[in-house]
Amino acid sequence: MDRLILMRHGKAERHAAQGGDFERALAERGRQDVALIASALASEGLSPDLVLVSAARRTRETWEAAAGAFPGATAEVLRNLYHAEAQEVLAAVREADAPAGTVMVVGHNPGLHDLSLRLAMGSPADPAELSKLRGRFPTATAAIFDIDASGAPRLARVFYASEHGGHGGE
Repeated sequence: MDRLILMRHGKAERHAAQGGDFERALAERGRQDVALIASALASEGLSPDLVLVSAARRTRETWEAAAGAFPGATAEVLRNLYHAEAQEVLAAVREADAPAGTVMVVGHNPGLHDLSLRLAMGSPADPAELSKLRGRFPTATAAIFDIDASGAPRLARVFYASEHGGHGGE
């Protein structure tokens, strides 16, 4: 793996009509923000080869809203990414065993934010990007990590929907 993208799902409805938290749908604002982030990533050449998607409805719908920007990507829906902690997300990435290319995870907080911070703190990073990451990880955020030959990650960039014409937010 050359790159890891950790992307939080878009803004979701507060309550599902039925099925509880797992079945919360993506709000229209969430779809718009996700499309903006996906377009921004693709325009920067940050397209995933493999996408690991939490099985929750809002994350599956996030991937559906983003997928058009990444026509060459293969997606896998994983139940164990639903509200996964940082170490569980990292384990799923390692189990995917993508030999090269870019892996994206579409998941949830606090696991994605925690993992992003752990990876960023262990390596050199641009101070401005690190400061952004420390502050918050709202919906439709993507943290980009370049992976060197030894497997060490380096925070390359943080994308907020609000910086690309969207709303973002929790």
